[in-house]
Amino acid sequence: MQAHYLLGIDGGGTQCRARLTDLHGNVLAEAAGGPANVWSDYDAALIRVGALIDKVFLQAGLTPQALGQTSLVAGLAGANVASVQARLAGWQPACAALRVVSDVEIACAGAHGGEPGAVFITGTGSQGAAWDGTRFTLLGGWGFALSDQGSGAELGRRALRLALLAHEAVVEPSDFTHQLMAQFDHSPESMLLWTRTAVPADWARVVPQVFAAADAGDGHAQHLLSQTAADIGLMVRRLMTLSSGRVALMGGLAAPVHRWLAADIQASLATPQGDALSGALKLAGAHPAFSARADRVRAIN
Repeated sequence: MQAHYLLGIDGGGTQCRARLTDLHGNVLAEAAGGPANVWSDYDAALIRVGALIDKVFLQAGLTPQALGQTSLVAGLAGANVASVQARLAGWQPACAALRVVSDVEIACAGAHGGEPGAVFITGTGSQGAAWDGTRFTLLGGWGFALSDQGSGAELGRRALRLALLAHEAVVEPSDFTHQLMAQFDHSPESMLLWTRTAVPADWARVVPQVFAAADAGDGHAQHLLSQTAADIGLMVRRLMTLSSGRVALMGGLAAPVHRWLAADIQASLATPQGDALSGALKLAGAHPAFSARADRVRAIN
C-alpha cells in the first residue's frame, strides 16, 4: 500500500517521542511519553510506542485507519541486541511499511542528514554509531551493567557510590554528598534496598545535582564530571577514526557536559543537522542513502 504519511519514533531510556508528517515533511503532530527500552522492558516499551502512535493520529485529526497509509520507522533503545531484534520481528503494527532500528542509528541519520558521519549519544545510557553510506558500525549499547560509558546512569551511579563513601568517612564529605545521602535518609540500608529495583533512569535522576554542585565549586562533583568527560572522549576518539572525524554529540548530557570535554574533542565535534526523529523520518521517507537495508557491524579494535 502506498504511504501518505511518515511516522518516526525515538524510544530512549528516559522517554519516547513520536513525530508524524506528510510526505512533504510538514509536521502534523508530535507526542512524548515514558521510556521505551526494548531490552530492559520489552512489553512496556511497545505499549508506550503503541500509545504514542494512537496519540499522534488523534492529534492530527486522522482516524486509526490512517496508520495503514503510513511508513513507520522506530528507533528503539535496545534494538541493537540480536535476541531483541528477533523478538521485534513479531511486532507488526498495521502500517504500510515498518522498519525497526536502534535509537543510535536514527540519531546518526538525523545528525548528518543521511550522509556519512558518526554520533555518540550520551543520555540515560550511551551508544555510538558510524555510518559510511553502506553500513553502520556500532559502539557500546550493551546495557548499564556492562557498557554506558559517559552516560547519565553511570554518572549517577558514581555519584551515589561517592556519597556512600563520604557517609562512611572514607573520603571527605561535602554539602553535595550530604544532599545525595539525604535522599535516602542518610541510611546506607535504604540506599541498598533502592538499588534492588532501580533502573538506569533512576540512577540518572541525580545528574542535575552533580552539575549544580560542580558549578558551585564542589570538588567531588567536578571530579565526577571530569570522569564522565574522559569516558565520552574515549568513545568519541574511536568514532572519529571510523568516520574521518565527523562526530556529533547528542542526548541529554551533550550540552551540559560539553565544557568539561577535552579541548581537542570540543574542537572536533560536528553540530547535528537534525535530531533523532528527523533521522527516523529520513528513513521512513526512503532517503536515497537508506533505500537498501543498512548492515550493522560491531567495531573491532
